[in-house]
Amino acid sequence: MAEGDRRQFFRRVRTTLAGAAAAVAAPAGFTLDTTKVQGAVAREYGARSRYETLKRWITPARFLGSTASWTPLGELNGIITPSSLHYERHHGGVPDIDPASHQFLIHGLVERPLVFSLAQLQRFPITQRICFLECSGNSYTEWRTPSAPSVQRSHGLTSCSEWSGVRLKTLLAEAGVMTEASWVVAEGADGAAMTRSIPLAKCLDDVLVAYAQNGEALRPEQGYPLRLIVPGFEGSINVKWLRRLKIVDQPYYSREETSKYTDLLPDGRAREFTFTMEAKSVITAPSAGMRLSGAGFHEVRGLAWSGRGAITRVEVSADGGEHWQDATLHGPVLPICHTRFTCPWEWDGTPTALLSRCTDETGYVQPTREQLRSVRGDKSFYHYNGIQSWRIGADGTVTNG
Repeated sequence: MAEGDRRQFFRRVRTTLAGAAAAVAAPAGFTLDTTKVQGAVAREYGARSRYETLKRWITPARFLGSTASWTPLGELNGIITPSSLHYERHHGGVPDIDPASHQFLIHGLVERPLVFSLAQLQRFPITQRICFLECSGNSYTEWRTPSAPSVQRSHGLTSCSEWSGVRLKTLLAEAGVMTEASWVVAEGADGAAMTRSIPLAKCLDDVLVAYAQNGEALRPEQGYPLRLIVPGFEGSINVKWLRRLKIVDQPYYSREETSKYTDLLPDGRAREFTFTMEAKSVITAPSAGMRLSGAGFHEVRGLAWSGRGAITRVEVSADGGEHWQDATLHGPVLPICHTRFTCPWEWDGTPTALLSRCTDETGYVQPTREQLRSVRGDKSFYHYNGIQSWRIGADGTVTNG
């Protein structure tokens, strides 16, 4: 946007905002209600106001209780997802585990097999880090024909939290990893015995054995009492209800890394171990299911993230991708975290489409659906990070584009 156009745009924005302020000015004779209301007594564990009804959307259960819950991205603020609204995916129900009796084993190609209780793990130096988690099936509805009725149901399988626990590198040092080791197999204590293979190099880098989320103990659906946090890697590899790690010299090719979470290519081969979640962004407001109040100034808001590092740029298009404008990134802008962005937009009242695309610190630019399908074909839906479009109708109705 040229400097003259920019100044003219912001003059219009200031005029629009001034008009909005006048619309809520106190009417003549207005008297503020100053009645004192006796409040309730304090609770031992806090609860939200009864007027707040935000909730996750639950995928209808399939077999053995396998289901997922989707975060309401469009109604949240900041980058930290409340624990109660963090997305969740499980394959065999949420187990009820007594932390006093739970044991965590490290064995295999180690000099000293070790068993830890939760209390013993909590004696090690604590590490905290903020990072996002994303199911590799997130936005799968958009891969072939965009169909989700809201941003919650298109992109809600990602959330961002502060995790606390022990660096896995520290525990592996205690066990003494043998030189021939190159992989770690993680297993959960859930009904599906969720099992994933992880490169040893990653485990010696930034992986956490976590026991807390957002300052308190993990919630049962988040893996209580222990889970792995593998920053930047697909959600299913962050094994919940963690009960053992086996150090090995090759991957195990479990169900979740062969028949599931792989990408079938046009030539019949399948990509396996697509660990890292690539750069992705989505406009959360306005988004499908919402309705603009009318022409004039609107602030476009959204989220961007990358499993390879920090987001460095987000661009927004208000004309279906013909022209792009840099959005403002709101701090903190952290690596492997959700990043908030906003962009001013003055809608002229005609039908259009809103899009966003992001760039991460490696220089990777979020691709279009067409670019992805030209490489992958159309037989796989995992690891989809294409640009999302929201259509704006003349009446302000926002639908999936």
